[in-house]
Amino acid sequence: MLSTVLSSGILGVDGVLVEVQVDIGTGIPAIDLAGLPDSAIKEARERVRTAIKNSGYTFPGKRITINLAPADLKKEGASYDLPIAMGILACCGLVPEETLKGALIIGELSLDGSVRKVNGVLSMVHSAFQEGITKFYVPEENREEAALVQGAVVYGVKDLVALVDHLNGLEQISPCVVDWQAGHLDEEEAMPDFADVKGQETVKRAMLIAAAGRHNLLMVGPPGSGKTMLAKRLPSILPDLTFEECIELTKIYSVSGLLSNKNALIRKRPFRSPHHTISATALTGGGRIPKPGEISLAHKGALFLDELPEFSRSALEIMRQPLEEKRVTISRVNGTITYPSDFMLVAAMNPCPCGYFGEERCHCTPSEISRYSGKISGPLLDRMDIQVEAAAIGYEDLQQSRSSMSSAQMKEEVLRVQEIQKKRYETERISYNSELTPALIEVYCPLGQREQALLKTAFDRLQLSARGYHKILKVARTVADLDGSEEILVSHLAEVIQYRNLDRKYRF
Repeated sequence: MLSTVLSSGILGVDGVLVEVQVDIGTGIPAIDLAGLPDSAIKEARERVRTAIKNSGYTFPGKRITINLAPADLKKEGASYDLPIAMGILACCGLVPEETLKGALIIGELSLDGSVRKVNGVLSMVHSAFQEGITKFYVPEENREEAALVQGAVVYGVKDLVALVDHLNGLEQISPCVVDWQAGHLDEEEAMPDFADVKGQETVKRAMLIAAAGRHNLLMVGPPGSGKTMLAKRLPSILPDLTFEECIELTKIYSVSGLLSNKNALIRKRPFRSPHHTISATALTGGGRIPKPGEISLAHKGALFLDELPEFSRSALEIMRQPLEEKRVTISRVNGTITYPSDFMLVAAMNPCPCGYFGEERCHCTPSEISRYSGKISGPLLDRMDIQVEAAAIGYEDLQQSRSSMSSAQMKEEVLRVQEIQKKRYETERISYNSELTPALIEVYCPLGQREQALLKTAFDRLQLSARGYHKILKVARTVADLDGSEEILVSHLAEVIQYRNLDRKYRF
C-alpha cells in the first residue's frame, strides 16, 4: 500500500515542500530510505520504529520503502520523523489517508512517541502557506511560532498518540491562536536611553544621522569615552519593525534555532555584538550544514563591532560585498544558499594600540600606530559613511544632570526623516538615502556652485575615492532632510566632511 504525507525542509531561510512517500510491500522486513537523506534522517528508521511500538501500535514486519521527493534536494534534520511515522500508520490503516491530504506535518520523534521541537518551523509554514496549504501539524513547542503565519490553522502535537486520535476524530487538538502584538510595549520600555549618556553630543548627532538614513558609522576614541554605551542605545531610536519585517527576521532566528518559547516573534530590531575572536564563517554564515551568520542575525538591525582592528583581516574583508548587496551568498558542493543581510554596521576603535593617542601617557611609536590602523583596509574604511571622533569625557560633562536629547526625541526625528525619504523615493526601488545609486544621486543630490567648490576642495585634500564622494553626498542628503531643507547647502556638506576624519592622508 502507498501513502503520501506532505512535509517541508529548509533551503537558506525559506521552506521547501517535501513529499514523504511510504510504500509497504512483501519481502524481507527492512526500511529503505531514498531521496538524499542525511545521517539524522537515516537514523529516523530506528526512532520511528521504536516510537510506534512504544505508542501502543504494531509496527509492520514487512519491507518499507520511503522516498523523500524531490529526490535531487538534499534533506537534513530530524523534522521528517513524524511525517514518516504517519505515512507508515496510514499504510497500515490506523490513520484515514484522506485526513492527511492538504496538511503539512513536521516533527522529531522521541523513543517514547513524544514530539520534539525542531528548528525552522516558521520558514516551513510560511513557505507552505504561500503554496496554498492551510493546515499544519507541528510540535507543541513550535505551535506559537508557526501560528504567526496569519490564516494558517496550526495544531500543536504533543505525541504520536494525540495526533492519531485527532485524525481519527477521537480527541480533537485545538488550533493555536497567537496575538503577535502582546508584550511589545514591555520590550520597548526596557531599552536603554540616550538620556543616560552625558557629553558626546557630536557622536549623538552622528548616530542620529546614521539612524535616519541607515548609514554605517565608525567611532574612534580612547577607552572609557562611551563608544560601547552609545552603540547599545542605537536600537532605541530605530523605527519599529513592521509585521512583515518581524516575520522575515523571525524566520532567520527560527532556522538558526535561536527562538525562545516565550518570544515566538522577534519584535525588536536586532543588535548583534560578536567578540573580536569570531571567525569569518561565524560572521557571514556557512559551516558543514550552512547556518546564518552574525550579519544575517543583524538583518533589519545593527551589527556592532567593538575593537574593530582586533578582528581578523579575513572576517572584516568578507563583509565588503554583503555591505553593498544586502545579502550574502554561500556556495557548497550541494548547492548555493543566499541569506539576507540588510544591516547597519556600527564599529568602534581606539586611535592607537594603547588608546590614548595625543596624551602624555601614550608611548606608541608612529610605526605601531600605522600598523594598528592599517589592520582596517581602505576599501572597508571607504564603506563607513560616518567616521566620528569620540573625545574623552571631561569632569564638567559628568556633572550634567541629563543629556540634551532623549531616545524618544531622537526617534521622533528619525521617523520624520525616514517618512520624507519614503515619499521621495516612492517611485524608486529604495527607501533610504544610503541606498542611493550613483545615477539617483545625480537626480536627488544636486549641488550649487558654492557646494560644488567645497566638495571639490574636500575631494582633493582628503584624497577621496569615488565611493567616498558618493558617501558624502548620501549623508549630506540625510543632514539636509534633518534640517528640513530640499537642497543640500554648504553647512550640510561641511558637517558631513567633518565625519570623514579617517580619509585624511595622515589618519591620526
